[in-house]
Amino acid sequence: MEIFVPHAQAVLAMLAMTGGIFCVLAIVTKRGRIGAAVTRVRDEFTTNLGLLLFNVMLLGPLFALPDGIIRDRLVALPALGVFWDGLNELVVLIAAILVFDFVVYWRHRLEHHPRLWPIHATHHADTAMHWLSVHRKHPLSKLLSVFVDIWALFLIGFPEWAIAGAAFLRSWWGFFIHADVPWTLGALGKVLISPAAHRLHHIRDEALMGSNYGNTVTLWDRVFGTYVDPAPYLDCETGIAEGSRGLIGELGRPFEKRYWKTQDSSEDELAA
Repeated sequence: MEIFVPHAQAVLAMLAMTGGIFCVLAIVTKRGRIGAAVTRVRDEFTTNLGLLLFNVMLLGPLFALPDGIIRDRLVALPALGVFWDGLNELVVLIAAILVFDFVVYWRHRLEHHPRLWPIHATHHADTAMHWLSVHRKHPLSKLLSVFVDIWALFLIGFPEWAIAGAAFLRSWWGFFIHADVPWTLGALGKVLISPAAHRLHHIRDEALMGSNYGNTVTLWDRVFGTYVDPAPYLDCETGIAEGSRGLIGELGRPFEKRYWKTQDSSEDELAA
């Protein structure tokens, strides 16, 4: 409990801060439509908040493990640490961001495979995208990201300050790209994943859903051929065929036999 409380407090502080920022953003961008916007997202916002709190309670100890308990088992070559120490700090930070996004890209892309889709579908179920949609994650999906995403950076020997910087940027950018704003970011959107680009990833069209997997940069989507320009799809409809559910429904989604049969059928069709 002692290692869990500080993590829970940090999450709640983060939630309060980001909530304030994105409430102001919503008021500024929606203006007279703010009431309708709040009504539209209310039910799914409640589900997302419930999933966030559930994940904090269930997985909090994993986030709050004492320093070194996992890193001691992820031993990077000493030469790697020396290599990063010899570079300009800005270069190291940019490299950490790119490597972090590379890992996230492939973990995210694999979650769209029929075998992993049942634990990722919860994240795509929102029909009314908003900043808290980033935390609409089934505990199994959240657990996968905990054990995959950041530890690769330790293996490569990045200094902790660079890892913390990359994680901070990814966290805040994740809130931003899920916000309900049709922004492509113009020329900057060619380099960074924009809210419009990520909304396209959540599009109701399952063919286009297999695009724009990156969290922060467009680089890996461009390299691996999954980047799609969001300009023609602004304010597209989001969600999945299985529909959006409440907290209990989303927690039980991956365990439904009918759901797994559907995924098996899809996989058989792809293999045919």
